[in-house]
Amino acid sequence: MSPQVTVVVPARNEVSTIDTCLDSVLVQEGVTFEVVVVDNGSTDGTTEKLLDRAARDPRMTVLRHPTPSIPASLNAALGAARGTWLVRVDAHSVIPQGYLARAVARLEEGRWAGVGGRKTAVARTPAGRAIATVLNSPLAVGGSSYHYATAEAVVDHIPFGAYLTAAVRELGGWDEDVPNNEDFEFDQRIRRRGELLLDPDLEIAWNTRESLRDLFRQYRRYGRGKPLVARRHPESLHPRHVAPPLLVLWLGGSAAVSLRHPRLGGAAALAYVLAVSALGAVIARHAQPGADRRVIPAAVVAMQVGWGLGFWQGVGDLARRRR
Repeated sequence: MSPQVTVVVPARNEVSTIDTCLDSVLVQEGVTFEVVVVDNGSTDGTTEKLLDRAARDPRMTVLRHPTPSIPASLNAALGAARGTWLVRVDAHSVIPQGYLARAVARLEEGRWAGVGGRKTAVARTPAGRAIATVLNSPLAVGGSSYHYATAEAVVDHIPFGAYLTAAVRELGGWDEDVPNNEDFEFDQRIRRRGELLLDPDLEIAWNTRESLRDLFRQYRRYGRGKPLVARRHPESLHPRHVAPPLLVLWLGGSAAVSLRHPRLGGAAALAYVLAVSALGAVIARHAQPGADRRVIPAAVVAMQVGWGLGFWQGVGDLARRRR
């Protein structure tokens, strides 16, 4: 008998978190399910862990996709999926008991093209907990309500969504020409079939980056994928998406002005520093236990500047494609 749910887990170099992720999936009750893990060219021991677990649990299938690509990994899993419903789970996240059953129950209402939950950032180190504090704050992530929502809402994007498998296949799966923001791009297409539900009772504990350097790189990657998605789905572009690129222009302009007018350029940059400091102080009031509060303002900068720089890189990528 085919399982009701196929849980899809793309993984690359997740040796420190893959066990806790799979432990949380494999104890789910209330639905029959299979787990398809796509090893995306791991080199840190993740592959060996996956193969060992699959040998001991017939519900697990491990696919190998050596070329790093999240959308390609998702499509490989889609090709192997036997479940009526498809639920993506991130390799460095943990889902609570009842997650799969609730996701299926919401989808079976017939009102939703996709269902997703609240993505709550967690971390292990003091710096990581400061970063998680920022990611969980509406003051820092703005309209990305899936980071902090407490009430159900219809949204334009869900993290690690759950969908009808047949509908995903009819749409051709994830676009492999979109290496970043592939989940957001997919959601824009599936929204033409119905609304996306954000249900905060589907809470995902997501292990965030533990250093400012990794956070900056992550957000630069996010920003770099946005121009391509915006070109394909112009209606999906919101003010929150263009604010970081404008900030980068502001800071770059301040640096240029300071070459001839140091006081003027410095004053413009100082305005941003003061704004971030004030924002960081407010966010720090809700800091996670053990968080290094000194990291909070720097985390805000890493997110904003990383995303903004990535956006302009993405614009350059589009220009090169046209040429």
